[in-house]
Amino acid sequence: MRFRLTMALFLAAAPVFAHETYPPVDVLLNTTTTATGEPLVYPDGTPQITVAVVTLQPGQKTGLHRHEAPLVGYILEGEITVDYGSAGIKVFKTGDALVEALNSPHVGENTGDGIARVLAVYAGSDTVSNTVPLE
Repeated sequence: MRFRLTMALFLAAAPVFAHETYPPVDVLLNTTTTATGEPLVYPDGTPQITVAVVTLQPGQKTGLHRHEAPLVGYILEGEITVDYGSAGIKVFKTGDALVEALNSPHVGENTGDGIARVLAVYAGSDTVSNTVPLE
């Protein structure tokens, strides 16, 4: 009887224990499309995750480029304006999260007063380039 009571108390407490020990999760972005509405697709090859911080000085541009692998960006600091050509222009500021356009040429520019820093997480592979310069 003592074993059953102990087990019952343990099982009743288990969800509370799990909740208290696992940190809360704040979802920043959950999407199936890029910033320009393209469906997400993953490249062939051996999966490879690359995490980087991209820093742009005020007025600095990325140059025309495209991505062959999905890229999740989180604006750590500043403001970046991205010209997607016929897909339009979008402004991203501190705290914004996005999935960057795939195979669509674009140029990013720091249009803020200070530096802009973007946490970039590429979900690529060993057979494609994360970023392809076009100029």
